[in-house]
Amino acid sequence: MSARFAYSLIWTLLLPAVALRLLWRARRQRGYLEDAGARFTRWRTRPPARPVIWVHAVSVGETRAAAPLVRALRERHPDHDILLTQMTPTGRDTARTLFGEDARIHLEWLPYDLPGFARRFFAHFRPRVGVIMETELWPNLLLAAREAGVPVLLANARLSARSTRRYARWPSLARMTLAALAGVGAQTQADADRLAALGARHVEISGNVKFDIEPPAAQLALAERFRAATGSRAVLLAASTRDGEEALLLDAWARAALPADVLLAIVPRHPQRFDAVAALVTARGLRLARRSREDAIDAHTQVWLGDSMGEMFAYYAAAEVALIGGSWLPFGGQNLIEACAVGTPAIVGPHTFNFLEVAEQAVQCGAAQRAADLDEALARARALLADGAAHARAAAAGRAFAQAHRGATAGTLERIDALMDEATTLGDRSPDIRA
Repeated sequence: MSARFAYSLIWTLLLPAVALRLLWRARRQRGYLEDAGARFTRWRTRPPARPVIWVHAVSVGETRAAAPLVRALRERHPDHDILLTQMTPTGRDTARTLFGEDARIHLEWLPYDLPGFARRFFAHFRPRVGVIMETELWPNLLLAAREAGVPVLLANARLSARSTRRYARWPSLARMTLAALAGVGAQTQADADRLAALGARHVEISGNVKFDIEPPAAQLALAERFRAATGSRAVLLAASTRDGEEALLLDAWARAALPADVLLAIVPRHPQRFDAVAALVTARGLRLARRSREDAIDAHTQVWLGDSMGEMFAYYAAAEVALIGGSWLPFGGQNLIEACAVGTPAIVGPHTFNFLEVAEQAVQCGAAQRAADLDEALARARALLADGAAHARAAAAGRAFAQAHRGATAGTLERIDALMDEATTLGDRSPDIRA
């Protein structure tokens, strides 16, 4: 039995359970039911009439990372439309915030990874080229792309040591999947080495396109509104926190006894947890204000809950110091580049394997500090808030760090253009797939 056949059989057997899980998740996030048929290749809309460039960004982080690339592709290829696929409602909501009502950018769910679904996806949309952001590797999707003559670039690619070990458990499937890619643009040398060891070809180091993200003017204006709402109080931001981290943070906050003029702002990574985090805060007897309700922030407010979507840049720009979520428990950490770009000193925890090189470089240049736990993190935050000169040095180091690493988008565009020049579109051949 081939690895691909076994993989596809497992998908087929689990598909009813996957559909039930979709319904279960929709109990907390109704967005999972929006156009749900598209996940099973039952599209409600016709494909774009013009040639298509396909970009896949699974969720929020990948969608934000893809934003400068999508905008550049739109400007570089005015005769093409962009098909932006995702897997999560938060990713789609982020795309809507970023791209609004742009008629040239079409949002769709990526179908589940069954051979027939993958073939129908390419027959329906007929993209000239595909770009997958970071590490979203689906074997049947990529093999169907190769069969359909659609070159696919894995852009902004990253692969942690932990993920490498997981892929290595299925060596033949991993090798087959990665070999189906037309090219890989890795963020770092370590990422490139791991991907090549698993079977990827045509691997180049392109850098991280997240450094090319410009803080939107609307977000910076919103940050000014946030600053006006918080008055003269210093804002300590816990950004993109994950399940379990908020409880640890609130316990450490109680022990730290920071000055009353320091406001703790918590922005959970996943919107379905907003109410649960609010309950954690109130259960500890802390005075809470919620962004979603436009609650007033007064001198007695202790915690401000950032329960909104698409406003992360505004929270970073309004904060004095940012604690980077996902790094306090073994989730691998969240992206700290946005904090650096707006000059907000960052503090990361011990678990940064998802962004290891970026985190290490930021620490080395003084844009970020590393703490062993949240008690140490709050002590470091207190020191930064008390030392204006140290805070200014860290802020300047963050801006310089972000600026120095820009340029990955331009290199990625060149590789996409080269693939488009080499590719034969589905419309120029007799397709060997059927809808």
